[in-house]
Amino acid sequence: MAKKDINRIKVILVEKKKTAKWLAGELGKDPATVSKWCTNVSQPSLDTLVEVSKALDVDVRELLVSTKEEPKYIRVE
Repeated sequence: MAKKDINRIKVILVEKKKTAKWLAGELGKDPATVSKWCTNVSQPSLDTLVEVSKALDVDVRELLVSTKEEPKYIRVE
């Protein structure tokens, strides 16, 4: 079974021009732990996800991959 991405932490770090090592320092976490979050090997707790959102100055919802499918539009001619 293929691994499914749950969080977007790595994407947001790139957008903010920050590193996983920087985030680990901000949160007082082991860099290996943050690396696992960035690769979706493991997930942070909800409380930690809120801390991540504050460190990165983004809404916590931006850190998650949506569970809803994109709307499908039917072209009418």
